[in-house]
Amino acid sequence: MFSALKAAIGTLLYGIGWCVQAVIDLLVWFVHGLIWFVQWLPERLLGRTSESLPVGKDAAEGFKYLQDGAQTFFDWLSDSLQTIIDVILAALLRPPGTNWLSGRRFDPWYWSEQTHQLLVIALFVLLAFVLQRSWKIAALVLVGFLFIIDQGYYAATAQTLTLVLTACVVCMGVGVPIGIAAAHRPRLYQAIAPILDLMQTLPTFVYLIPVIGLFGLGMVPGLIATVVFVMPAPIRMAHLGITGTPPALIEAAQAFGGTKRQTLWKVELPSAYPQIMAGLTQTIMLSLSMVVIAGLVGANGLGVPVVRALNTVNTALGFESGLIIVVVAIMLDRMLRVTRK
Repeated sequence: MFSALKAAIGTLLYGIGWCVQAVIDLLVWFVHGLIWFVQWLPERLLGRTSESLPVGKDAAEGFKYLQDGAQTFFDWLSDSLQTIIDVILAALLRPPGTNWLSGRRFDPWYWSEQTHQLLVIALFVLLAFVLQRSWKIAALVLVGFLFIIDQGYYAATAQTLTLVLTACVVCMGVGVPIGIAAAHRPRLYQAIAPILDLMQTLPTFVYLIPVIGLFGLGMVPGLIATVVFVMPAPIRMAHLGITGTPPALIEAAQAFGGTKRQTLWKVELPSAYPQIMAGLTQTIMLSLSMVVIAGLVGANGLGVPVVRALNTVNTALGFESGLIIVVVAIMLDRMLRVTRK
């Protein structure tokens, strides 16, 4: 135990030291680049040089710097995310038992994997009824899952749901607090708005390249690419909800002596709840739109048969898997839809 604690402290100190060194190197690179730019710009404008801005070269060197110095951190992050993915996927596919994460060899007769699938479906149907108080939506979820099982896509659907749920946890857990902070600090939102625009407009395949280099192939790079693409949605919706709180409610809370924390929890968040839930719905829909892209980097799920159908020009397989994605999207949207009352 002492040796493990010593190793953890050593790793933490190394990480802090590397971050400090990285900041220093970034400042040195910025100063050197600024001097080079001042010398290069007049020459370029006068046509005395054909050298262009080394955007691609600097980006490649930056990712190489991250790989050389922070690969240990990325390996730890990859292992942690993979563990979360394995746990969620195992919960959707099989009952707890020996070798639960990797797949059980023997199942009790009263709780097989087929029985577990029906139990998971029943829980989703119950959750839909609890959230929406509508037997029609619960029946829609039931019919959707029965259709998925009939087509033989339950395992692929479970893998896709794992990717979507993990992305939602990360995006909502990080994006909503950032959106709330940005709503209270306009300058912060002005600073991050261009970054959010870049995350959503940059072609997905561009940042897939460094993600593969840092995390390899599998579910984790698909998850990272999904998070990068989806993160702006909960940030923007949380910001919209908080800034859209009626000023009269805030003034009333302050008049009764409410602190900033009390105003946030008892006035702003309840008022912004529909927008935050709309951000969750957008997060789910955008995550589902990334399943095919995730399939290209080795992530299992419904994107794999779509990619296989594309490679083999298999119309039947492509239509089946695409329709399953649509069914999953409709079920999740109806389950989590919130209307302002």
